[in-house]
Amino acid sequence: MPLALWALAMSAFAIGTTEFVIVGLVPVIAADLGVSLPSAGLLVSLYALGVAIGAPLLTALTSRVPRKPLLLGLMALFTVGNALAWLAPDYTTLVLARLVTGLAHGVFFAVASVIATSLVPRERGAAAISLVFSGLTIALVTGVPLGTFIGQHLGWRATFLVVAALGVVAFLGTLRFLPARLTRPAPVSLGRQLAVLAQPRLLLVFAMTAAGYGGSFLAFTFLAPTLQSLAGFSDGAVSLVLLAFGASVAAGNVWGGRLADRVGPVSALLRIFTGLAAVLAILSLTASSPWLVVLTVLAWGAVAFGNVPALQIYVVRQAERYAPQAADVASGMNIAAFNLGIAAGAWLGSLVVAHVGLIHTGWLGALVVLLAIGLTAWSGWLDQRRRATDDTPLACATS
Repeated sequence: MPLALWALAMSAFAIGTTEFVIVGLVPVIAADLGVSLPSAGLLVSLYALGVAIGAPLLTALTSRVPRKPLLLGLMALFTVGNALAWLAPDYTTLVLARLVTGLAHGVFFAVASVIATSLVPRERGAAAISLVFSGLTIALVTGVPLGTFIGQHLGWRATFLVVAALGVVAFLGTLRFLPARLTRPAPVSLGRQLAVLAQPRLLLVFAMTAAGYGGSFLAFTFLAPTLQSLAGFSDGAVSLVLLAFGASVAAGNVWGGRLADRVGPVSALLRIFTGLAAVLAILSLTASSPWLVVLTVLAWGAVAFGNVPALQIYVVRQAERYAPQAADVASGMNIAAFNLGIAAGAWLGSLVVAHVGLIHTGWLGALVVLLAIGLTAWSGWLDQRRRATDDTPLACATS
């Protein structure tokens, strides 16, 4: 794999740390700022909302900007956003900082996904995306547990200071390793790029993404309080469980990329989503048992993000067929769908925690993932029907 992909993975590591570390800090932030657990959980939703807004809109508006300067600017904005979170004196300022950081996040992954596939042969596309997104999984393995540990012992603001420093390192890595000249689609009008929203097949993929991650984050947003309140884990033990979760995610991400290359994205997604729904349903049964919940969390990690490579390569290929003039924006829309799912899932999780209880986040999340399974099966059926239609003229001519 080219060194440029490793530079992108380094940036993804910094971004992944700031996105997901908030999950381990929800109880700490709630206590320090004097807000409820659901309000602290909304910091996940609001960050994801910034990503959802920034990914499609800013990706379209920056289509004429050379790729390397764009990525450097995004990492600078990311660093500023985390510095603002470090200095945030209150909940409102922290919300603003998360929104700013989310704007940079959305455009980065939209552009990086397309760049990754352009740097390798077509048959290695899913593996290339998997490598870039491995930065997210490594963040879950090391960045999130370490950031949670720092937040629990030095205060949550110290965590964001460390993440801002990671942003500086990622900026330097991008400056050093990313090629100066990167291919990009010819600039087109904003209206034409946003026309991807008029493509039903792309909207279906976006819905698959949103439903899959909405279900997962309905429960994941409140994993730390679940481990503390229901399973009885201490702060230090929560960090260790998050470390184990991240290690499982790393393995699942690599497995998911290889599975998508081997059996195709739709088949891979059906298998991974089914596993995810099963694990979430089991979580509601094991949340009160320390040992069983750890085993459940390990299984959850293996399927939680393994669908990322398949979803990204699938939307890129669908865009090549239905909206070839706006591949970047289609990729950005999928990042937006990913984060709309996170925002909606975290918001629904807040409602569940406030009105029903932590124990119910698992099985309710599983119900949402079942919707993703149905949408994926439908998309696969439409693909088969299209291929049959495309092959008909050739079959007639041969006969």
